[in-house]
Amino acid sequence: MFGFYRVASAVNKTVIGNPRKNAEEVLTLIHEAHTKEVSVIVFPELTLTGYTASDLLLNQTLIENQNNSLEYILKNIININAIAIVGIAVFEADRLFNCAVVIQNGKVLGVVPKSYLPNKKEFYEKRHFTTGRDITRTTLDLLDVEVPFGVDLLFTDKKDMTFGVEICEDLWAVTPPSNHMASNGANLLFNLSASNELIGKHEYREELVRTQSGRCMSAYVYSSAGVGESTTDTVFGGHAIISEYGSTLAQNERFLMESNLITADVDLERLCWLRVNESSYGDGRRKKTRVIKVDTLPKLTNIERDINPMPFVPSRYADKKDRCDEIVHIQAHGLIKRMHHAKIKKALIGISGGLDSTLALLSTYKAFTLMDWDVQDIIAVTMPGFGTTTRTKSNAVKLCQALGVTLKTVDIGDVSLKEFEAIEHDKDDLSVTYENVQARARTSILMNMANKEAGLVIGTGDLSEIALGWSTYNGDHMSMYALNSSIPKTLIQYVIEYYKSNDKIADILDDILATPISPELLPHKGDEIVQETESIVGPYELHDFFLYHFIKYGAKPSKILHLALIAFDTKYDEETINKWLKVFLKRFFTQQFKRSCMPDGPKVGTISLSPRADWKMASDVDFEGWLETIDDKN
Repeated sequence: MFGFYRVASAVNKTVIGNPRKNAEEVLTLIHEAHTKEVSVIVFPELTLTGYTASDLLLNQTLIENQNNSLEYILKNIININAIAIVGIAVFEADRLFNCAVVIQNGKVLGVVPKSYLPNKKEFYEKRHFTTGRDITRTTLDLLDVEVPFGVDLLFTDKKDMTFGVEICEDLWAVTPPSNHMASNGANLLFNLSASNELIGKHEYREELVRTQSGRCMSAYVYSSAGVGESTTDTVFGGHAIISEYGSTLAQNERFLMESNLITADVDLERLCWLRVNESSYGDGRRKKTRVIKVDTLPKLTNIERDINPMPFVPSRYADKKDRCDEIVHIQAHGLIKRMHHAKIKKALIGISGGLDSTLALLSTYKAFTLMDWDVQDIIAVTMPGFGTTTRTKSNAVKLCQALGVTLKTVDIGDVSLKEFEAIEHDKDDLSVTYENVQARARTSILMNMANKEAGLVIGTGDLSEIALGWSTYNGDHMSMYALNSSIPKTLIQYVIEYYKSNDKIADILDDILATPISPELLPHKGDEIVQETESIVGPYELHDFFLYHFIKYGAKPSKILHLALIAFDTKYDEETINKWLKVFLKRFFTQQFKRSCMPDGPKVGTISLSPRADWKMASDVDFEGWLETIDDKN
């Protein structure tokens, strides 16, 4: 389903030295995973014998019982297409290897040996096992069947999933085998582990799994031994973790007294395209691998995953201060460098009482205070026109007064009327010409005033408007430094909320945030805004959602639609989302010409539409191919 796969990490209740009882627990969990449409489930290290079997691992009886129990499992999963990864000890070439066996539909697909064997403090694996680090391009006889054996094995469904397997200490090594697996196409990694509990170790373990998923641009599924393992000298908590690209999607409660299983839906299609879109993944060194085709996997009937409706906004409130501080400092230092280089001491900004000009003013103010520059050298210009309401003008004035910046007012009414007369436009014709004359008048005033004051015009347009082309070409589209150019509307609202910690301006910002978004270019009625942007182009929260998934990893419109339905749940129905997605695609493609000549501005997040760096596209690309795929359910 759109590249999503359900994966599971299972912790079985272990009986040391009793493979048959352990096999029963494993089968129960495999059947549970099967009913939950899981594609792959991973178990702890040495699943069938127990990790703490110790010297009994060198005993023929235990290994024979283990193999019989593995055969028992295989006979009972003949009609189960979920893949299971189970830990076993393998006797091969008169050596014992700590291995992971990959099984599906009653067959062994391959066996992967452990590369790095810990032999310190509470761990002494070299007492029993031989490293499999150099085993490649070979097979072994397991249950009278010749199967692939080695650290060079990858498994794929020939669609979006390719996975690799490593075992416990492998992850803790300086160069984990999963690095090479990822470089060779594995976007899903599994780890069978037996990691004992020490004070604080679980936090480091989770961080290790999470960061490895980020480094490898993959999903990483980890299962560690739990209840039933010996407590003679160590205690095992049974830690299960599922992470994807640097974020932990799920982890269990440790120290559970029964077998348990966690699942998560990982977006492997996204990971594949992220590797192409925003990393040096392609430069990674490839090794020779053997890729094993798996049988048909369970198909998801639904996606069980939280999809963030505000992907540009931090999901954790605790991150708010740090994230906003960083955004503001990036903006401020970008402006400081530009003004230093240009030897300019004054900044001019058109202030409307709307969200964008408010943030641009606040960030400019931050730059000046950081440098101890005179804030009166910030010249804020209000330019009321035919649609300006008392509310927006009042908020603009009060904000400037509270900050102590220089405030100037230039009414654009007379200038616009003279322009209408000059181009023979009827002043009662409220067409796009009527609107754009005002927008260009404002920009012309700012540019000319900047020349007069030897100042720099600060652009206020945001990333959402740039994506939609919601600006007047050579009007508000243009400036000398576009301060908000990589900040989308939803994030701008979030940062302004942060500025409310300043009591002097909190009430003003509250009203600005509550004011409908509008260019105020059409005449107001009874001093009320009549031109609401979101009723014309659609809700910005939807457009920001579309933009994120479209640019971040090139998601197909059909997938964007499906994810939006999950993210916004009952807020918007499919017809509404479909409608605005089509608007987004049409506007995004047709308005590229405005982005091709947009002014400089600081990049703040991972997504930017600067034509000099982040987004290069011809201005005359046809968009029909994208519209046609919106309703594609594959």
